[in-house]
This record gives sequence, C-alpha cells and structure tokens, in this order.
Amino acid sequence: MNNSKSLNVLKKRHNLTAFLLCVAAVGVNITLSLLVNILELPLYLDTVGTVSVAIMGGYLPGVLVGFVTNIIKTISDSSALYYGVLNVIIAVVASFFASRGWHKKILGNIGMVISFTIIGGGLGSIIPWFMEGLTFDSESLSGTIYKTGLFGYGTSHVLSSLITDLPDKAVTVLLVFVLLRFIPAKKYKYFSFNIWRQNPLSREELNKKDTSGVRQLSLRIKILLVLVFSLATAALVCTILSVNVYKKMTTNEHKNLALGTAQLATQVIDGDLVDDFIRNKGDMEEYRETLHDLSMILFSSTEISYLYVYKMEPEGFRVIFDVETEDTPAGQIGDFIPYDDGFTPYIPQLLKGEEVEPIITNDEYGYLLTAAKPVYNSNGRCVCYAIADVDMAKLVKDSRSFLTEMISVFLGFFILLCVFTIWLTDYHIIIPINSLVNCMDKMARTKTNTQESMDEDVRMFRNLGIHTGDEIENLYKKASSMTKNQAEQLRSIRRLNDSTAKMQDGLIMTMADLVENRDSDTGAHVQKTAAYVKIIVEGLKKKGYYAHKITPKFMSDVVRSAPLHDIGKINISDSVLNKPGKLTDEEYEIMKTHTTAGKRIMEKAIKIVEGENYLKEARNMAAYHHERWDGKGYPEGLHGEVIPLSARIMAVADVFDALSSARVYKPAFPIEKALAILEEGSGTQFDPKCVEVFMEALPEVKIILRKYNQTV
Repeated sequence: MNNSKSLNVLKKRHNLTAFLLCVAAVGVNITLSLLVNILELPLYLDTVGTVSVAIMGGYLPGVLVGFVTNIIKTISDSSALYYGVLNVIIAVVASFFASRGWHKKILGNIGMVISFTIIGGGLGSIIPWFMEGLTFDSESLSGTIYKTGLFGYGTSHVLSSLITDLPDKAVTVLLVFVLLRFIPAKKYKYFSFNIWRQNPLSREELNKKDTSGVRQLSLRIKILLVLVFSLATAALVCTILSVNVYKKMTTNEHKNLALGTAQLATQVIDGDLVDDFIRNKGDMEEYRETLHDLSMILFSSTEISYLYVYKMEPEGFRVIFDVETEDTPAGQIGDFIPYDDGFTPYIPQLLKGEEVEPIITNDEYGYLLTAAKPVYNSNGRCVCYAIADVDMAKLVKDSRSFLTEMISVFLGFFILLCVFTIWLTDYHIIIPINSLVNCMDKMARTKTNTQESMDEDVRMFRNLGIHTGDEIENLYKKASSMTKNQAEQLRSIRRLNDSTAKMQDGLIMTMADLVENRDSDTGAHVQKTAAYVKIIVEGLKKKGYYAHKITPKFMSDVVRSAPLHDIGKINISDSVLNKPGKLTDEEYEIMKTHTTAGKRIMEKAIKIVEGENYLKEARNMAAYHHERWDGKGYPEGLHGEVIPLSARIMAVADVFDALSSARVYKPAFPIEKALAILEEGSGTQFDPKCVEVFMEALPEVKIILRKYNQTV
C-alpha cells in the first residue's frame, strides 16, 4: 500500500516536471519566433522547442508543445491557428525519427530537414492557396520560377514555398542537434508524461513483440481506427453542416447587401426623368450627376460587383444607367439586352413593376446574385429597376477558405486527440494487457513444470502490480490468484508424490531384502548394484549416448527399480540358491529361471499398480539382465540394442559386483581384475558404451566399494 502511494507521488512529480519542460519548450518557440521577426530574418524558428521535446519525450509532449505554440501565436496573428496542424505533424514526424534512433545519425538529420520542409513548405503553401487563392507578382520568387516556363502557376507557388522554408528547417534541426548534445540521454525520461497503472516497465519490455503469431491487428490499432472513424465521421458531418450554414448565412447577408444597395440606388434616381434620359441619350446634367452618385454607391462596397438601372420591356432590358467597372465596360443608355433564362420566371412580375426576390444565375455574364428594386415616378408607377449584382464566385471562394480553415484547425485537434487517446489507452489498457500476455506467454514457453518455475510465475505476476481499477485489474487479480493456487496445488502434489515415492522405494527395498536375506552371499548386493546403475546411466547421459532414450524419468525409473532385478530368486529353493559349491547343470538351469520368474512377478505388479511405468524397467532388468550383447545370454538370447537398455546397464553393474564381492564358492577379485574382465567382455557380453562410461567413473566406483567396507 505504501509502495503504491510512493509511486503515485513520484508520478505526480514526474508529470509536473514534464509539464514545466513543455512550458519551457513553448517559451523557446515563441521567443525564437519573436527574435527572428525583430531581426527581420527570413526564418520562423517556431518549431525548435517542438522538435526537441518530441525527440526526448515522445509524441504527446511534442504535439502539445506544437499545438499550444500556435494557439499563443494567434494572439498576434490569427492565421497561426490554421498552421497549428503543421506544427503538430512536425512533432509526430520528429518523434517517429527519434523512436528509431535516426536523429543520432547525419542521414537521419538530413531526413528530418527534408521531411519538415515538405510539411512546412509543401503543406504550408497549400493552406493559403485554398484559403485565398494564388496571387504573386512577377518580382516574387514564385513569379521568377513561373517565368522560367518550366513550371505551372501552382507548382511555382509550392516550389517557392519549399525553397523559402528549407533554410528555416535546416537551422531548426541544427539548433536541436546542438541542444541535444548538452542533455544526457538518461534525462530524456523527464520530458515524457506517464500515468503508470502498474509497476513501470523497461524500454525492452515495452518493445517486446507478440510471439503468439495469431494477432492480425493490435488493440492499439483497433482503438485508433475506432477513434479515427468516430472523429472523422463527426468532423465530416459538422464540417458539412457548418459550411452549409456558412454559405446560407453569407448568401443571405449578400442578398440583404444587394437589396440595400439597390434600394439606395433608387433614392438617387428621379423616376420622372427616366424617359427624358432615354430620349436625350443621357445628355443631361441630371443624368451625369445621377451616374456619379451610382458610381459612388457601387465603389463604396467591395462586395457589390455591378450596379445598373434597366427599364423592363416585353422582350428585354433597356439600359438607362450602367456603372463601368475595371473588368466590365458599361452599357450605353438605350441599349437593348434580351432577357436571359434566369429571369424568365420573373418577367411577368418585372413588367408589372412588382418586388422580386434576389435571383441567382450562372450564365454568360457569370455566377451572380442579382437584387432588383423598382424605381417609381411621382405618379407611383414603376418606370425602371435599380439592380445590384454580387459575384457568387467570391462567395464560393470564401466558402472554400472557410472549409480550409476548418480542416486545418480540425486536423490539429484531431492529431492531438489521437495522440492523447493512444497515450492514455497505452497506460490504462495496452501495457497492462501486454504485460499479462507476456507473463502468460512466458509461462506457456516454460518447458519445465518444476515448483521453482511455478513460484517464479507467482512472483512474476505479483511484480506486475496492475492497478487500473477496472476489468483489466480484475483479470490480473484472477490470473495472479490462479497462478498462486496452481503453485500451491503443485506443491501439495509434490509432497504427496514424494511421500508416495518414499513409500514405494521402501516397498522395493523390503522386497529386495526378502530376496537378499535368503541369499547368504549377496552382501549389500542390491545397494551396490543400484549405485553402479546410477553411475552408468548418468555417464551415458553426460556423453550423449542413447539421448532419445535417456530422459530424466528413465533415469529415475532405472535407479529406483534396480533393487528388484533379482526379485525372481524368491522362487529358487534354498538348496540351489545357497549351495556352497558349484552348481550342477540341472541346478544351473533352475537358477536361470529366476529371470523369467522375476518377469512374471513384475508383470503381475504392473497390472495391479496401473500407470507405474518404473515397474516396466524393473521387469526389463529382472527378465533380461543376463542377456549378452552377442546374443548368447538367457533367457531369450536377445542381442545388441534389442536387449532393453536398463537390462544392459544392470548387466554391467551386476557382473562387476559379483566379481568384486566374496561368495561362498570364491573370494572377491581385486578391482583391477574385475575391471579387466569387464573390458574383455565389452562388445561380447556387455554393451560397449555401458562399459566405457563405467570405466571412466572409476573414482566413484571406488567410493562405493569403500562405503561397503571392501578393500580397494
């Protein structure tokens, strides 16, 4: 509990440090940006802090610094908000380079310069292009590139922006490179935020790959896809609605402006003089004064494109006034203009002198919003209409500019939200789940199911310390509890197995003692042969002989059941078993039956005690330990590797003990002679490999002989 509190305190201090460093990085961006403006340098240097923090702290701190920098810059430059997305993308790219260590290499730094230039100069040139259109004079760099004739208008604009931005990004990367030289790599961790919901992992553990081979999409990618789809859908709907509302509002505003302009024009026109103006072709002082007033009205508003006064006739318009503009010459008084298709539905109303709603047309005269107001004479009769046109192309351009602004701002927020969400889910979901998976994967790949490995699994789970406070923590607790219970169950099973094994070994030794006590000559024979068997089987294992056969279980089974190799002697009568002299041929044949008798006894035991495989090796040794390598042994005349390996091992151990021990019919042979007889029988009576490893273990053999009070 105290450890958890200490960890929370450390996290808060760490995150406060990271926050203050991000504030400092924002200050670096703003300070350098102001400095280059004061010195009138052709640079920006507003991403030095962003790139530095992104390299040292990762995606989230870099994106925050980049985004906040542009938010603050909007205080003095409102357009900075639209360029915030560029700063955010640069932060993501810088963090990507750093995650692969490319920022430490010359080519990596060159790659960052090129990438940042493409973002700042390439994407940065597209934003004003869509917002305001392309306008550059012939003296500008864009104009110079365009005049070469090698590039189009738009390409020249982008190229000039890239060339202009390249020095800024080169200086930025250089400053970052120098700055990182003074900050040790071990200090980078203070620039990153973390909200560990478990014991912190090392970088190697965080980067550990999934080895299951079944995953197609990571959980992080799935969460990101859901987030992207949700935000993109919401943003698309909001953008469409916003643009539509914006277009509707601006269209209504311009309709009102056009109507107001037309209404204002009617107030300077004397309706009683209209016919005189036409009759005199405008050669009247009043006409010229009125035309001047109309010109003043037109040019007082940048939104009104055209202003004119027409008289409505059955077949078309009759020009009375037409204010000349820079791009369109004025029509002459008295000129006749046929109605265009856009006016056809309104002709009856116009001929009657009635009010009409503003009309939007797209024809040879352009894409225009037209508002008309009737001009009345002193008798109240409509004599003409004052008409104001708004160029709808400007509205379309404004709508496109508004859309570009929305997309730019949204992308900045979008990337920030994605980075923050992934950062948050990493600590709350991804890392805890991966930690659980890695623990389980390690458990699954553990080949030995020992008590020590199970206890290590319990410690491994406990060391995770997952505290997400949700279903993941519940899963962790259940998995940890299950692992602990399995370890305890295994410990209980091990104790039971040990107890059972001791009982079985006691029964084996009791059965062996029954035989040994009847045989007056054996003298600790079962103990010594069991020890020799262990020496031989371990020697074979060490040298790699019969590797497919000699498993830990085989070794245990052979050593444990070795005392039963002469169990069949229980069926031999005392007169034969303990005869002081040499056996007759008939007696020898009786003695040989102890092998088949031993086999029958052990097979009955195997049927009774199901699943006890060690008894199978006891049967093999009891039945075949008198077989010979050359096939001249008994009871079945088996030869070579057809003889069970356990029996071949016992054959060496049994004969050596018989040679080196005293019997009623002979004294004990010296060890040298016993060994010589073994070597002589290698390849004929005995398995050569068994003899080889036994001879190489002579020091251990002597220890056994000394243990049982024999002279060595």
